[in-house]
Amino acid sequence: MKSTGPLRDIVSPASLEVIGCAPDGTADDMDRAVAAARHAFDEGTWSGLPAAERIRHLERAGEIYAERAGELAELITAEMGSPITFSRRAQGPIAQHVLAYFIELGKRFEFEQVREGLSLPARVVHDPSGVVAAIAPWNYPQALLLMKIAPALVTGCTVVAKPSPETAIDGLVLAEIFDEAGIPPGVLNVVPADREAGEHLIGHPGVDRVAFTGSTAAGRRIAEICGRDLRRCTLELGGKSAALILDDADVAQTMEGLRDYAFRNSGQTCTNQTRILVPRSRQRQFTDALCEMVASMRVGDPVDPATEIGPLVSERQRDRVEGYVGIGRDEGATVAYGGGRPAGLDAGWYVEPTVFAGVDNSMRIAREEIFGPVVGVIPYDDEADAVAIANDSEYGLAASVWSLDAEHASYVAKRIRAGLLLVNGQGGSFDAPFGGFGQSGIGRECGVEGLLAFTETKQLPLLP
Repeated sequence: MKSTGPLRDIVSPASLEVIGCAPDGTADDMDRAVAAARHAFDEGTWSGLPAAERIRHLERAGEIYAERAGELAELITAEMGSPITFSRRAQGPIAQHVLAYFIELGKRFEFEQVREGLSLPARVVHDPSGVVAAIAPWNYPQALLLMKIAPALVTGCTVVAKPSPETAIDGLVLAEIFDEAGIPPGVLNVVPADREAGEHLIGHPGVDRVAFTGSTAAGRRIAEICGRDLRRCTLELGGKSAALILDDADVAQTMEGLRDYAFRNSGQTCTNQTRILVPRSRQRQFTDALCEMVASMRVGDPVDPATEIGPLVSERQRDRVEGYVGIGRDEGATVAYGGGRPAGLDAGWYVEPTVFAGVDNSMRIAREEIFGPVVGVIPYDDEADAVAIANDSEYGLAASVWSLDAEHASYVAKRIRAGLLLVNGQGGSFDAPFGGFGQSGIGRECGVEGLLAFTETKQLPLLP
């Protein structure tokens, strides 16, 4: 079906040129998409199929996706400015892996189990939740949508997916892939739309579950809407992750790790380690090393394979990041590197990767998610102080610990209240549950937990 809304121009954040257009979905479009998903679910078009048959369709989608992975990487770079080397290494491959993982999990998962107990044995059945509203942002548009679509379809749910307007084109390509794979009509409905239409979808009475990735502010609003009707929801929200550098950490090894984990996707990653916690006695050494590393990062055209920092996704996002740089200065932190716009890049929404020194954990730049290539160096007195600072946050999405003693680093990591812990850059499996503590969200994606999120559990007697 075609959208009833106008076409929206998709603008390159690097050149500011229009690279294409996509429908801007309306509330009426959402109504039609939910009706199609509702019909497909209630009639058993998808939910009534044996799991093995659903899996066969998804395997075909995976094959087609692999054929178009290069195209999708280039498209994401064009749409939102992710450096092409990163797009080829992460944007497409993560999405492929997520789809492949849930296909394999679906093959071995027992949707009906027998459990023995102290009283009577019971049959435990995992039914599909129903119609799912899947909403993902622009920073990892394919991977974050598939973290919702793949497990939902494996369990037998039907889906209305809302890609971000900034990355609407690749969302429509995803719809083409599943259509070519033979997914029945109404099972997956992709409707690019803005926040207003998205809110209409979230509150739609025909939706049984909402799966959302985005800002904590938006997550609060979604939780409020879902709470009115006790609609199930999974919310993967913001972060302000700490990189805890222990006193014995190797400088070169740590800086090479933070090159990726603090600045990946031009700083537009919710798990980026943007609070750099260093021993007070080595504060100058680590700050200088961090500035030297950041100065070596290539800022430029995202289609250039040498580029490590591309433009931000939009002018609004650049304004936000620059606003926080100003806030950091006003709070008394020192710009040790960057803080402006890179020379020679007059077109495009670029900011320099920026390092703040002299940051106190009470400052806004240490407490609020900036979502750009900006980090702050925070000194600590001893290990207990470091853990306390790492945990002194409303968020709890991710953290990392860096040390020559990996076993001790792992011990320290266990004391940090976050959903994803890295040790010397190791960790971060998409086969394991992902999500956060506190205002970083509710529920988990990926892993068995990510599959169970799209089911309703019921028990039946085990008859002789």
